[in-house]
Amino acid sequence: MAISCGKDTGAKEGGKAGTTAGKTVEQGKTDLSKETSEYKKYVEGQIDILLKDTENFAQLLKTGKLDEAKKVYPLIRMDYERSEPIAESFGESDIKIDYRLVDFKEEFKNEEGWKGFHRIEKILWEQNTTKGTEKYADDLVNDIKELKAKIATIEVTPDLMVTGAIDLLNEVSTQKITGEEEVFSHTDLYDFRANIEGAQKIFELFRTKLEQKDAKLVTTLDTEFKAVNALLDKYMTDDKNYKLYTELKPEDTKALAEAVTKLGEPLSQMGIVIDATPKK
Repeated sequence: MAISCGKDTGAKEGGKAGTTAGKTVEQGKTDLSKETSEYKKYVEGQIDILLKDTENFAQLLKTGKLDEAKKVYPLIRMDYERSEPIAESFGESDIKIDYRLVDFKEEFKNEEGWKGFHRIEKILWEQNTTKGTEKYADDLVNDIKELKAKIATIEVTPDLMVTGAIDLLNEVSTQKITGEEEVFSHTDLYDFRANIEGAQKIFELFRTKLEQKDAKLVTTLDTEFKAVNALLDKYMTDDKNYKLYTELKPEDTKALAEAVTKLGEPLSQMGIVIDATPKK
């Protein structure tokens, strides 16, 4: 399921995503400078948590605490997954931090140079050891520090936010729903939830302006977000952990896919918030 809103963020490596947000309101555009500012603060906060948690993760790896490292791995990744609309706009950093093996080999034709979360994941689950992760752990911390510095320079636009929310749903429908994201650990449901939370955060920031444009759309989005979250709640084992994705039955994944599709359709209409023309 690919969702499209017909928007182009214009995000490029180097820290600029589209046109400047909040400084000049283009004719015919709604002033969303408050919303873009709040979203940037949100992502910066997520990356701050990601950095701190990854530093702790690196220490677990270096001290050979395999079980503890496995336990925190999917929780740490949620910080990144929520932030992907901005984080992924820096393509070089995303390759270093979050590239899956299949994507890396497709682009670079071999495994040489592959690192990041999924490189560590492969060692932890496939080899069942922390040995060999130490260098990748140090690189991961440094790459997240670099990402944090880049994010500080970005100019967030409404287009980036709208397209970002839709891209998060597309990630769920093309990777999480198939179990292809966390192919070694099978912790895909953590990523699934984080992507939904990231999209929902953008929706919540736009809520007031959206209600002025289309109150019915807001009600529909509330309903569909609630439905997806209720399904995910069914697979929680405690207040923060989830079943392995391999434990789900075909009917479970089918229900999740259908719920994501039902959410994606109204979410793709969220771009109306950018246009200052009242909805007829």
